[in-house]
Amino acid sequence: MKPSGLYAALLSSCLMAAAQAAPAPYPAYLMVDNSSESLMDKATALALWKENVPARLARLYPANKWGFLSQVEGGFDDGRLCIVTARASLLPRSGKALVFLPAKTATAFGSQAGASSEQCRALAKAKLAEAMASVRGALLPR
Repeated sequence: MKPSGLYAALLSSCLMAAAQAAPAPYPAYLMVDNSSESLMDKATALALWKENVPARLARLYPANKWGFLSQVEGGFDDGRLCIVTARASLLPRSGKALVFLPAKTATAFGSQAGASSEQCRALAKAKLAEAMASVRGALLPR
């Protein structure tokens, strides 16, 4: 076989292998949000989980055995100071429920003076993303 024919065969086999290797579907983790509705709605929390939990995590923590919990609490004090606590946890599953025996947990705190309700919600979202990133960093090897 001539060298150009060898390269063509090699390129052809690589292209076939790449076409057959479809990206892995996103694992169906059980994700629960127990946040205060005034700071975080469930749809936003679940969207943040999907951004912060890569599909490759399922190799180490299978979706049928593990799930995630998020919780954002806080609000305004008398001086219009927005105070937020955000927690993200990896929990074991028991069927269709999570067991509160956290394998990993991260908590982020924040405050903002003179914030509007929307600014307080934005702070809550940022702090929850920070806590989720901390959990992801602790779970995935570098």
